[in-house]
Amino acid sequence: MKLKYRFFQPAIAFLNTLQYPQKFILISLVFALPLVLMISVIFADINSRIAFIQKEIYGTEYLRPLRKLRESFSQRQLLNYRCPKNLDYDYYLPEIKVKIEEDFKILAQTNQKLGHFLNTQTLYEEIYEDWQTFKNNCQEWSPETYDYFYRYLLLDVNHLSSYIGDRSNLILDSELDTYYLVDISLTKLPKIQIILSKIRLILDKINRQNFIAEEKNELIFFLGELKEMNHELALKIAENFYRQDSFTNKFIEELKYSNNEINEFIKKIYNLNFTHQSIPLYIDLLERNLNMSFEIWDHAINDLDILLQKRSNKMQIQRIIIIFLILIIIGIIIYLFMAFYMGVMQTVSALEDASKKMALGKMNDTIILDNKDELGQVVRSFNNIAIALIQAKDEIIRLNEQLKSENVRMSAELNVTRKLQYMLLPKEPELQGFNDLDIAGFMESANEVGGDYYDVISGENSIKIAIGDVTGHGLESGVLMIMAQTAVRTLLANDEKDPVQFLSALNQAIYHNLKRMNSDKNMSLAILDYHNKKLTITGQHETVIVMRAHGEVELIDTIDLGFPIGIEENISAFIGQFSVQLDIGDVVVLYTDGITESENNNKVLYGIERLINVIKQEYHQTAIAICQAVIDDVRRHIGSHTVYDDITLVVLKQK
Repeated sequence: MKLKYRFFQPAIAFLNTLQYPQKFILISLVFALPLVLMISVIFADINSRIAFIQKEIYGTEYLRPLRKLRESFSQRQLLNYRCPKNLDYDYYLPEIKVKIEEDFKILAQTNQKLGHFLNTQTLYEEIYEDWQTFKNNCQEWSPETYDYFYRYLLLDVNHLSSYIGDRSNLILDSELDTYYLVDISLTKLPKIQIILSKIRLILDKINRQNFIAEEKNELIFFLGELKEMNHELALKIAENFYRQDSFTNKFIEELKYSNNEINEFIKKIYNLNFTHQSIPLYIDLLERNLNMSFEIWDHAINDLDILLQKRSNKMQIQRIIIIFLILIIIGIIIYLFMAFYMGVMQTVSALEDASKKMALGKMNDTIILDNKDELGQVVRSFNNIAIALIQAKDEIIRLNEQLKSENVRMSAELNVTRKLQYMLLPKEPELQGFNDLDIAGFMESANEVGGDYYDVISGENSIKIAIGDVTGHGLESGVLMIMAQTAVRTLLANDEKDPVQFLSALNQAIYHNLKRMNSDKNMSLAILDYHNKKLTITGQHETVIVMRAHGEVELIDTIDLGFPIGIEENISAFIGQFSVQLDIGDVVVLYTDGITESENNNKVLYGIERLINVIKQEYHQTAIAICQAVIDDVRRHIGSHTVYDDITLVVLKQK
């Protein structure tokens, strides 16, 4: 389980930075990307198949005018073989010319419409130029030249037809039903029509002149080709590849009938034992088969169009169905996602409302939800907590009432201790009763009971000044401060003058009391002994500031003069002393860290430099004026910010 969570930890950490709407959007995008990719592939395939079929439809549309030209050219060639002075020739030629011009007009329109899709512009222009050359010069040509150029035109038409079959995807169509229709339209019927046209020309020529060996050989050759092509067509019909749902019965019957007619024609003419009187009958039979082949071609191309259009429509219907299904699926997904999100938010909202009521103490009921998932487990856990809190509510109220009474008692005790502290501080008359020193003192605790201490005691030949700072605040700190004051007074009453013995004895008394109290408090304490303008400093405390009357500032570091009181039983090895000679007007300032470490609203400390600057400005004043100036500046610095530590200040000025 731990390994599993470790594997998913990066994803969990990332998702935990997101809100639920962002999580759902992210997950939706992750799901949507492969779905969009899959849909794109499907639609690309369908659109490609539709485009493929549409190009085939363009091909069948382009083949129609070419088929008309093939028929018209065949009729024009036939007239050329007949005698120009023949009345039929003079009658039909203008009609054929007009028909060919109409066919070219239709071909031009078709090319303009579809040429850029099938890329047929070059081949179309070649056919049109060849036709213009033929039309403008055919009257001057010999029959042989005329026949050659006619065949050249037919080659152009057939070449363009094959090109269109390739460019329009008709030849590439892999579907079985369309494949055979394409084969009939592009290959079988056009070849049969060409062969029938050539045989008709030979018969017409034989009808107008004697039967010679060259025409006989040529006729035999084309009859062989016709027989072979018709046999291939018969095989296609016999194999019954055509399905009744793809081709109409009428088309199949027409194809079979044409195939049989051509077979009968071949049988009748193949022996070449006919007379001039029977040739017109064969020509009529041949023309009927030729016309029938063109009609079958039209029918085949129409059926091909129908099949292609049905297939295109089927693809488009599939596309619409897929779009519809995708929209339904997306709608269901969005609906479920929204329902899931709303279900989660409903649970979150219920938990939030319950937590607000609980915070206000109004939670008397549990949350009722139908969730059976993991969020339901969260709700059940929350309900268990709520039930436990409800059960504990009365107990908490009872304990609060008990605490109130205890707090009242404790407050009274602390108030008594605080009063004792202030009662033990030196009074104003005491501080003003010294002949050699002008002394002022100030102390203000940050809490009900503080841990700062200072005292000024007059001896027979000297003045003792003590200043200390107990760690922390509260009752223990106040008691330790009172113990220190009592110990100092006791030692002075016993006339203990040796500074090492003085501090060692004081430390031992307090150390053992703290052990009995099981307290971890300790105290920094400095004892200053003044005698005959000489100040001796013993004990570790804050830096002592000495402001000389001529404006020079001296700083005395007490770190090496002692050790915190109450930590070790014996500190005599750490105790040292330092002496300072004072002249008239010199000022000595003692303080606790409550002054230098006091903060303002911007978390900026007051600092010793600002304290020295105030002393520099006020040192020519009396001790009490200097003391008041410092306290006023400290309060201006603190402003409305909370006071975190006791503030104690003692100012000595040599008279």
